[in-house]
Amino acid sequence: MNFEGLDPGMGEYPPSLHGTLDAGLEPSMDPHLNPTLLQGVELDVDGLAVPVPEQVHLMEGMFSELHTVVSEVGIPVTATHFDLQEEMLWIGNHRGHVSSFFGPTMGRYSSFQVHASDDIRQIHSLETGVLFLSKTNLKCFTRGGLVMFDYPLDEGADMHSLITTENNTMLMGGLQNYVSEVDLNTVQETQKFTLEVPGVAIMRQTSRYFFCGHTSGKVTLRDLRTFKTEHEFDAFSGSLSDFDVHGNLLAACGFSSRGLNGLACDRFLMVYDLRMMRAVTPLQVHVDPLFLRFIPTYTSRLAIISQTGQCQFCEPTGLANMADIFHVNTVGQLLMSFDVSSSKQALSFGDSGGCVHLWSDAPEVSYNDYSRETEFGLPCLVDSLPQLDWNHDLLPLALIPTPLTSSEPLLSDWPSALVTPSPRRAPPVDPEILRTMKTVGFIGYAANPRTRPRNQVPYKIKDVELEYDNYNQIPESPIGRDEEPHLYMVPKKFRKVTIKYSKLGLEDFDFKHYNRTLFAGLEPHIPNAYCNCMIQVLYFLEPIRCLVQNHLCQKEFCLACELGFLFHMLDLSRGDPCQASNFLRAFRTIPEASALGLILADSDEQTGKARLGRLIQSWNRFILTQLHQETQEQEGPQAYRGASSSESAIGKLFGCEVENSSLCRCGKETVRSSLSLLFTMHYPEHNAQDKTLKEYEFAEILKRSICLEQSTQAWCENCEKYQPTVQTRNIRCLPDVLVINCEVNSTKEAEFWKVQAEVRASVISHETCNMDGFTFDTRAEDLRHVWIPLTLRMSISKNQGLEVSSWPEAEELSAPEEEDGAFLYDLVVTVPHVLDARAGGNLVAHIKVGETYHQRKEGVTHQQWYLFNDFLIEPVDKTEAAQFDMSWKVPAILYYAKRNYHTKYDLRIKNPIDASVLLTEASLARKQRKSHATFIPLMVSEMPQAGDLVGLDAEFVTLNQEEAELRSDGTKSTIKPSQMSVARITCVRGQGPNEGVPFIDDYISTQEQVVDYLTQYSGIKPGDLDAKISSKHLTTLKSTYLKLRFLIDTGVRFVGHGLQKDFRVINLLVLKDQVVDTVYLFHLPRKRMISLRFLAWYFLELNIQGETHDSIEDARTALQLYRKFLNLSRGGGNDEMRKVLKGLYEKGRQLDWKVPESEGEDGPGGGGEIMFLESFCA
Repeated sequence: MNFEGLDPGMGEYPPSLHGTLDAGLEPSMDPHLNPTLLQGVELDVDGLAVPVPEQVHLMEGMFSELHTVVSEVGIPVTATHFDLQEEMLWIGNHRGHVSSFFGPTMGRYSSFQVHASDDIRQIHSLETGVLFLSKTNLKCFTRGGLVMFDYPLDEGADMHSLITTENNTMLMGGLQNYVSEVDLNTVQETQKFTLEVPGVAIMRQTSRYFFCGHTSGKVTLRDLRTFKTEHEFDAFSGSLSDFDVHGNLLAACGFSSRGLNGLACDRFLMVYDLRMMRAVTPLQVHVDPLFLRFIPTYTSRLAIISQTGQCQFCEPTGLANMADIFHVNTVGQLLMSFDVSSSKQALSFGDSGGCVHLWSDAPEVSYNDYSRETEFGLPCLVDSLPQLDWNHDLLPLALIPTPLTSSEPLLSDWPSALVTPSPRRAPPVDPEILRTMKTVGFIGYAANPRTRPRNQVPYKIKDVELEYDNYNQIPESPIGRDEEPHLYMVPKKFRKVTIKYSKLGLEDFDFKHYNRTLFAGLEPHIPNAYCNCMIQVLYFLEPIRCLVQNHLCQKEFCLACELGFLFHMLDLSRGDPCQASNFLRAFRTIPEASALGLILADSDEQTGKARLGRLIQSWNRFILTQLHQETQEQEGPQAYRGASSSESAIGKLFGCEVENSSLCRCGKETVRSSLSLLFTMHYPEHNAQDKTLKEYEFAEILKRSICLEQSTQAWCENCEKYQPTVQTRNIRCLPDVLVINCEVNSTKEAEFWKVQAEVRASVISHETCNMDGFTFDTRAEDLRHVWIPLTLRMSISKNQGLEVSSWPEAEELSAPEEEDGAFLYDLVVTVPHVLDARAGGNLVAHIKVGETYHQRKEGVTHQQWYLFNDFLIEPVDKTEAAQFDMSWKVPAILYYAKRNYHTKYDLRIKNPIDASVLLTEASLARKQRKSHATFIPLMVSEMPQAGDLVGLDAEFVTLNQEEAELRSDGTKSTIKPSQMSVARITCVRGQGPNEGVPFIDDYISTQEQVVDYLTQYSGIKPGDLDAKISSKHLTTLKSTYLKLRFLIDTGVRFVGHGLQKDFRVINLLVLKDQVVDTVYLFHLPRKRMISLRFLAWYFLELNIQGETHDSIEDARTALQLYRKFLNLSRGGGNDEMRKVLKGLYEKGRQLDWKVPESEGEDGPGGGGEIMFLESFCA
């Protein structure tokens, strides 16, 4: 509060009562008697020597002084605050010191210095700490006095007030012409609100408005979202001293202008009705008001406080009574601060002499309605070994602990498999109980069949295990099996796989346990990774793989380009899983994907609300259409040239020319031609009254679905109205790959599949049965749940009629049939939807992997079916790929491919990324200037060659926070890691005269919301990635990705610190012989990893990463450390290097791995990079 307008003579009153109080007392009452002493005392009127006037009201429960403590003698108390979480009172004084007092007894809890010189303007308690506002600084401390953050304010700021808002943000106002909004999660300013009337000294908040009290005497009401002024009250002509809001009333006190006499305290309180937005009758009080607060208990009464310690209670719409005036005994000091507890039971006053006065209306006061327990420091307990009597013969020597010196494991260190708790499985409920049970609400009642002893349950563990070994599944209760039988029927390899994260992240997760092949799986923890199975399907179609890897365009978000980058990683991987993060990032930006509902919220994925079967079929249609459009578009400049063609390869591969005819009953026929990339299955209507099971061949249903005939209402131009029309579809040519969406989206379609599979199985069983009828061919048992054939014969007859039939897989067509235009189609892909209620369902793919893929990965030539379940890859039998047990495995997508179809496609891959991607490019940032450049692009003579060194470092921001749970034993388990996005990539020259000069320093623009810029570790600040306000060299992720891909394809060796994580987030796969990671160069087995900052200090005598990280400095330091490593290795070999590393670890343990503070900075500072570049340019 600004006290400059107060009368300096107001503090010269004697400690006796104020004169205005004496005038209100009756002459018969002792003038030296303090009226506050009579609060709550019932006087016997008859027993008094003097009569008591009727107008003096003596009420029980009135406030009186409970305690007074001294914070610091002679130092004014400028702020007081009742803690909103605990029973604690906080005070801050004029010299920046803070103290806290516990409970009504005012025992000192903590005391610490917040600011060196500035006074504490306001205090506000949070759940985890306490905020302290001074003139130019905002700090947050724990209640014990540890710093949580220190946020310096803008130069020239003069802050007076703060208020917390929703979403863990806060507003700060002062004498400047703006109000700052700060995010308490990131401790960053999110925005500034410009004020029409500067000088916000007080802020309040209700559910409708922000209220700002200005030093000019005005009170403005502002919108909660936009902070725009909605209403304005011109309360006082001089200045405003305090105001408060309760319900529909706003009360304010302040100073009025008295011409040449300056400001004078106004004894009229301004009261405003917030329903009508106008002033009501001003309230005249008998003290000079400096503070006021609503203290709503039974009524909305006001507490008005003067600077000399007088306190008056009154109703805001009534008349002030002289008897309601009490006095705070400040011994001649002035009141400087005032606060009311949230429970309205306690008042605190801070005076200019350093005293704090606690007033209460009850001796056992509680500051909050529900306060949590306060933690107190525990006394230090020093462990001491027991005294041993060596003369005692039976003394156990094990009382003295011995250090563990051997590296061998202890006998007590059991394997985790032996110590994992194995809960006893619940036995099944007696069927008789289930049969006779009556349900009332959610509770079942049944008579006790008395088949077991009371309160005893026998367990037959071995029988239970044998019964469920076939499904590798913990058994459920019989009730669950009756209601949802798929809960225990899903085989383990079809269930949703999850990654178990440890402290090392993914480094110690055994992916080889799930994938013993050399094909690459895909990680499932990325948003919208439900399409991983379809990405694998597209990858194992050879023409698609070659097409997208030859494609490159200028679009920032092109799915064909991103698929090409991803398929390149899948080609290079030798069994390690890859991420589709960049592809899915581009996928989330496509408007059509969002319009089709293909982009899932995290909650839908985790809770299993998404209908995955229908979703993946829509995704299948979308991706084929999108790739068809993107590969059809004209290619861009030479820097982004690709394999251009007049017709899309997608159309050649999947396209089928379709003729749609519409025949009206008037005889008018309309024919339209179109290109169809896939077909949807349509099933015959089943008559519920017909109990006979009719057998259908899959080929017959497929033909009906392709050559679809249906009646519908359509517009007839001849009749000029909607008429019933017969719509017929015919195809003119056959595609190379036939894509089928099965559309099994309801129980009716599922029942149709189930019935047809049962009918087919019974027919095969009957045919394979021998004459005696006792032995069966095993093939019949394998073909359970199989309806679809492994091979189809398709042809278009001369009269344009489509013919489809099943065909034995091992047989070929005869020459006349091939001449007649017949083709064989082999089943190559099935994508089933796995129904698993506990995991929310799953999508997997059975893929017939061709010879060329096995040749590249394993060096052998054969075909094999595989199951792809994210990062789980397992070879399966061809029959299993065609089996669909409708109780848990529902068909979604089928791919049939023409036999030997890929022979007519050019399957050569020519890398479309050339050296031109490294040339100078324009920045997306509007404010970026050449003078701000932090890098110099490579010249043509400097183009990297294979084996050249390149220093690399990257900085990241957080898009989604980590999701973790706390186990009952106190350990943390990571459910889903934080989602990171690359924000800055720097590459520096590793050799030549310009070694150490960066040639790439790109800031990556992002369209996704950043939840944490990690400024302390990344150096990235809000606004650096915004093209409108950034002054950095801002580019797209695709542009920088192409530069790194060119360097990788060239064969350069990257030098950096912790590059494994960098490449993982960037979504790049780099061969191990192209990576030199200093985190592993200076590392001993089974020891901790060492930070780049400590390595630079120890080996290079450089002090880096002082306040924030800088990627140029880090990349340059990693190069220097590699040079140092080479020198040490050449000097003494492995033995000498091991001695150096042992000395490094010994020094680290001594210093607790912290770089000692030095008086001067030894390494390159923040301005050293610009000087380095300027000298290079000169």
